[in-house]
Amino acid sequence: MAVSPGAAPVAGHDVVRIARQPGTLSITVPAAVNLGAAFPGSSISRTLGEVRVSDRRGGQNSVWTATVTAIDFTTPGGGAQRQISRNQVSYWSGQTTGTSGPGTRVPGQATSAQAQSLGVARTAFAKSTGNGNNTTAWQPTLILAVPATAVGGTYTGTITHSVA
Repeated sequence: MAVSPGAAPVAGHDVVRIARQPGTLSITVPAAVNLGAAFPGSSISRTLGEVRVSDRRGGQNSVWTATVTAIDFTTPGGGAQRQISRNQVSYWSGQTTGTSGPGTRVPGQATSAQAQSLGVARTAFAKSTGNGNNTTAWQPTLILAVPATAVGGTYTGTITHSVA
């Protein structure tokens, strides 16, 4: 906190204004995850590990939305048969695995039946009400549908979480 002298003294006391420095809003995600192997025309599903939002802004109306996006998965060599479109990648956040601080948390996709394609950015989790410092954690699941025309290889892609 920054302290600065204020206006003229009142009844023999100095007036001091206290300015609160803004805290941070951050997200941490797991390191690289190996989804395993799958045959063309099948799918594979794995949890990604813990995603955690930490909100240290502490002020009123401390709401946020965590978003998830993906890029296409590819294997070296190029061409349509060496690519799994991000439209074939689905995500569901599940419920919280841990929270601290006040507020209402809302999963983007509470159950596997609500899994959504990552062909476009999706809400992973949100804090819709509450003030003060807080944390929220969840363990999302990724479902990768391998096209029947896919060639064998090691495919890599990136899933990105952000918070604002």
